[in-house]
Amino acid sequence: MGIVLISFLTGIVLGIVFSLLKLPIPAPPNLAGVVGIVGVFTGFVLVNSLF
Repeated sequence: MGIVLISFLTGIVLGIVFSLLKLPIPAPPNLAGVVGIVGVFTGFVLVNSLF
C-alpha cells in the first residue's frame, strides 16, 4: 500500500509542476480517458493472472 501512496503523491506533485509551467498533462484530461487507462491495466492484470 505504501508504494501506491508514494505513486499518488508523486502524481500530485507532477500535476502541480505541469500546471505551474503551463504544460499539457501527459494523461487524458477527462474522467473517461482515465477510466479507459484503468480498463487497459485491469485487462492486462486479468490476463496475466489467468494464464
